[in-house]
Amino acid sequence: MADPVSWLVIERGWKVLAADGTEVGSVDELIGDTGKDIFNGLSVSTGLLKRSRYVPSERVIAILEGVVQLDLAAHQIDRLDEHGDQPPSAEIRPG
Repeated sequence: MADPVSWLVIERGWKVLAADGTEVGSVDELIGDTGKDIFNGLSVSTGLLKRSRYVPSERVIAILEGVVQLDLAAHQIDRLDEHGDQPPSAEIRPG
C-alpha cells in the first residue's frame, strides 16, 4: 500500500474510491485555501453527462498518490450536492 500524501498534491483526474474501494469518479477540482492550508473538499466527476458532486473534506479518509478514498458507500455519491461555481474570492489590494 502506498504512503499517504498531503491534500495539496491532489490533481484533477485522480481516482475517487468509495469506502469499499469501488471507483466512483475522478477529482474534478480541489477546493481549499492553499495559503492557509485549509482543505474544504473536492468536486468529483461521476460521469460524462453528470454534474460534479461536492465532497466535503470530512468524508475523505485517505489520500494516496493518485487516489482519494471516501467514507461513503458508492450509492451515496449521487446523493451529494452538485458542485456549482465557486464564489469569487475577495482580493484586497493596498491603496
